[in-house]
Amino acid sequence: MAKKPDKQTAPSTDEAQPRYAVEYREIQPYGTLKNLPIALEDNARAQSVEILNQVLVDTMTLRDMYKKHHWQMSGATFYQLHLLLDKHFEEQSALVDMIAERIMALGGISIAMAPDVAEMTRIPRPPRGREDVPSQLARLLEAHEIILRQAHEGAEAADESGDDGTNDLLVSNIIRTGEPQVWFLAEHLAATELVRPDA
Repeated sequence: MAKKPDKQTAPSTDEAQPRYAVEYREIQPYGTLKNLPIALEDNARAQSVEILNQVLVDTMTLRDMYKKHHWQMSGATFYQLHLLLDKHFEEQSALVDMIAERIMALGGISIAMAPDVAEMTRIPRPPRGREDVPSQLARLLEAHEIILRQAHEGAEAADESGDDGTNDLLVSNIIRTGEPQVWFLAEHLAATELVRPDA
């Protein structure tokens, strides 16, 4: 016959109780660098973190603008653009993760929260309401140009400081994703006709 556990030796439920009421504690202030053995000088890492955080907030803004226009698309090309904008949204989402992880790998802190993104972005805020298709596409193209300009300048600065990883990210991922997206969007604004009027 099994022995009843003694009250004094019975396991306590305290160990199973989550301790969710904790005092919040910041372990690395924004704007500081953690020391990592990645063979890059502090000044090169700090410069890259600053560049990448700006590219990050603008890429997050572009990503969200793609989703806004995906939802609010209208007109004769609704279906094609609805799908295209969602595809671009997914690609921009992947870039956001790459940029943020590169910042952390450099020992910095990546911007992460919407209020900080709204405060820092250089991309003009669209209205809450729904715009027509040319306005939506023009806004996306303007945002892409802002990011691509930053990426070119940032890649050059990273190259000069010896930060090959950041240079590669900006060229191989940001620029090489952004340029084809610009092409796909811009071609929708060409004033070509399906049938020639003189035919």
